[in-house]
Amino acid sequence: MNNVSDDKKQLIEEIGLALEERMGISPLAARIYALLILSSYEGLTFEAIREIIGASKSSTSININVLLQLKHIEYYTKPGDRKRYFKGSKYFQINFLKQHEESIGGEISLIEKIIAFNEVHYPEKFVHEKSLGKIMQKYLKAHQELIRNTLVELDEYKENENS
Repeated sequence: MNNVSDDKKQLIEEIGLALEERMGISPLAARIYALLILSSYEGLTFEAIREIIGASKSSTSININVLLQLKHIEYYTKPGDRKRYFKGSKYFQINFLKQHEESIGGEISLIEKIIAFNEVHYPEKFVHEKSLGKIMQKYLKAHQELIRNTLVELDEYKENENS
């Protein structure tokens, strides 16, 4: 990663690892995303991203397109300039939280299926472990509600900013 401070390089790697795991994206997409999150509102050109990250043109292009499709990043052009400038979506947190909320919904559903299966096929196990599943569901539902409340706050912030 050229022309980037050691602190920023380290933070890009740290954020990249976390994003890769949480979002299920490739290591390169995660590093590109981290770079753009840590960059100014002006964004970076394709060549700047490629140079900083140190990846091939094709790998960079593929991963930028993935991030664009997921709406984690966006781009704009300047009048008279053919280059595209990429930046993290202004409200990337909203997209991330929506995905996380959906993921939690899936976990809640799986726990319900496990409980129902054990109730029918393993009644003794159901009796002993039902409360464990209910405790996890309670936790996940509370977490899901917190995310929903945060999304409402972010939407209100977004609306006030655009007013």
